[in-house]
Amino acid sequence: MLLIVPVSLLGQTGLGQTGASQTASGQAGQGQTGAAVLRTQGGVWVNGYEAQDYSAVFPGDLLETKVGSQATLNMEGSTVLIQPEAVAKLQNNLLELDHGSVSVGTSKSFKVRVNCITVVPVLNEWTQYDVTNLNRTIQVAARKNDVNVERELDHRTPSPQTEASRGSTVHEAEQKGFDESEICGPPARPAGAGTSINPKWIAVGAAGVGVLVCVLLCRGTPTKPPISPSAP
Repeated sequence: MLLIVPVSLLGQTGLGQTGASQTASGQAGQGQTGAAVLRTQGGVWVNGYEAQDYSAVFPGDLLETKVGSQATLNMEGSTVLIQPEAVAKLQNNLLELDHGSVSVGTSKSFKVRVNCITVVPVLNEWTQYDVTNLNRTIQVAARKNDVNVERELDHRTPSPQTEASRGSTVHEAEQKGFDESEICGPPARPAGAGTSINPKWIAVGAAGVGVLVCVLLCRGTPTKPPISPSAP
């Protein structure tokens, strides 16, 4: 799968492990807010490119760990362990977890967001917690100190009706589960077949452009059924 995202410093060739480490540490410390040093032993991709063992990552970078591989993000006052088979995006003092599991240790109130749910340390002290998102079920475990599980309200989501959707505190040594569909609502339905294009068609080269043109020009032909968004 080809991702249309800015290419970060990761995936560059020609740097040995020592050089990559020095480059990562230097660039992550040059004053860019939210920068981190990524440590891995292979099997980790950033913005669609395989990462070096030591690399700099920045807010907006998309991280993916493969089967049997994990990654560690080191930032000022925070460390995040991304478990195998996880997808997440780094933001400023925040990690957006699409799916998988992460373990956080922080003295800077580093947060983890899953959809409309954000896990926030209660105290600005060293806090350790785990967040897992599998099949729209979110598990939050507080290892040291408490964390709040907060729901972000906006015009697209209904007013909270349950205790879980209003927010909750997970106390030290506790673990709680949250239903993402109950709190954030059902996942957004894909647009109609006649008005959307499957993202996997994007950036497939000249042949793909021809396919897209055909989709746009042929979708109004009454003798042909619309192309399903899930069709290959």
